[in-house]
Amino acid sequence: MASLKDLLAQRAALEQQIAETQERERSDAIAKVKTLMQEYGLSVADLSTRAAKTGATKASKVAAKYRNKATGETWSGRGLQPKWLKAAISGGAKLEDFVI
Repeated sequence: MASLKDLLAQRAALEQQIAETQERERSDAIAKVKTLMQEYGLSVADLSTRAAKTGATKASKVAAKYRNKATGETWSGRGLQPKWLKAAISGGAKLEDFVI
């Protein structure tokens, strides 16, 4: 069985190997990116503007389809029904009563 001192030495050696490997892989990745940027004539500015253009766009708001006339609360009809609508329907109202 290994002693605590031996295990700590092994851990230190592994941590050193991990750090060296991370640095080497990071350097390799940077070199690949630079090569691709040169090949396609890209700059850092191109990366940020293209990412913004092709990235996910914000979801637009959907128009409300149902309104609580008493409070002005609305619901688009998507997702779960809001509590105010559930309560009204369970109280005997119909969904059609809240159509805008």
